[in-house]
Amino acid sequence: MQGKIAVEEHFATGATASKSVRFPQDPYWSGIEGKLVDLFDRRLAEMDASGIGCAVLSLNANGIQEIPEIAKAVELAREANNALAAVVAKRGDRFAALAALPMQDAQAAAAELERCVRDLKFKGALVNGFSQVGSADSAVYYDLPQYRPFWAEVERLGVPFYLHPRYSLPSRRQRYEGHPWLIGSPWDFAEETAIHSLRLMGCGLFDDYPKLKIVIGHLGERIPFDLWRLDHRLSKLPGRPAKRTMAEYFRNNFYITTSGNFCTQSLIHAILTVGADRVLFAVDYPFEDHAQAATWFDAAEIAEHDRIKIGRDNARALFGLD
Repeated sequence: MQGKIAVEEHFATGATASKSVRFPQDPYWSGIEGKLVDLFDRRLAEMDASGIGCAVLSLNANGIQEIPEIAKAVELAREANNALAAVVAKRGDRFAALAALPMQDAQAAAAELERCVRDLKFKGALVNGFSQVGSADSAVYYDLPQYRPFWAEVERLGVPFYLHPRYSLPSRRQRYEGHPWLIGSPWDFAEETAIHSLRLMGCGLFDDYPKLKIVIGHLGERIPFDLWRLDHRLSKLPGRPAKRTMAEYFRNNFYITTSGNFCTQSLIHAILTVGADRVLFAVDYPFEDHAQAATWFDAAEIAEHDRIKIGRDNARALFGLD
C-alpha cells in the first residue's frame, strides 16, 4: 500500500538523543541515536521504500517526563517543540508533529499545548507516561484532580493525546527482580501504559470530558484482550468513580496503533474490539524497522477497505492531516 501514514515515529534533540540507547555497545542500540536525529536522509529514503508518505513525529521517551524540575521541563519542552516545528516547516509534505508537554505542571502543559496547536500547527501531543515531579523517585499520573483543567484544554482544542510508554522507576521494579530483560519494551512498557490508561478510564475523566481522544500504541497495550474480564470483575466491586464500563470508554475515547506490534492475529482482535475506524498504522521508528512494519501490514489478512482506513484515512481524520 502506497501513501501510508505512520503515527508514532520518534525524533530526538541533543538533550534527549542518548536517553533511548539502553545498551550502547550492542549493534542494534548503538544505531538508535543516529536514527533519532537523522530526520531527512536515511529516514525519508526508508519511508519511500516502504510506501510511507507521511510520518507523525514525537519526542523520544522518557523525554520531558523524566525531568523532576518543573522550570527545566518547561524549557526543554519548548526547545524540543521549536526544533520539531522547524523540521515540519522544512518538509511539511512528509512530516507532521505532536507536542512534547511539561506535564509536571498542568497549567504549563496546557499553555504549551495551546501554543503548539495554535502557533506551530501541531496535530496533538505525545506524552511519555507519568511524570517525575520534584524528585527523581516520584511518579505522577494524569488522572489526579490537578490535571482536570489540562484535560479541559485538550478537549477544547479538539486534538488527540498520545499516551506513550516509558521506563518504570527502579524503585518500583521488584516484580522484575532477577529478570531484567522484561524491563522496558518487552513487557514493562505495556504494563505501565495499560495501568495509566485504566486509571484515566476509571476516574470519571471521560464522563467530565466525553470528547477526549486518547491514542495508545502496540495494538492497545494488551487492554483489548482483557476488557471482558476487567468489566466482569469490576461489576462486582463498589466505589469506582466512573459511570460507564471500561469497554465503553475504550471504544468511545481511545484509538490504538500498530506501533511495534506486527502481529496479524492481534491486529484482527483490535479491529474486532474497537472497530477498524479506531486503529491506525504506525512503525515506532527507529526502534522498529520501516520495511518490516510495511511488509507485514501490506500483506496482513484484513479487508482491503480496512487496510486503507488503518493505513491512511483514519490518521487523516484523527490528526486533521491534509
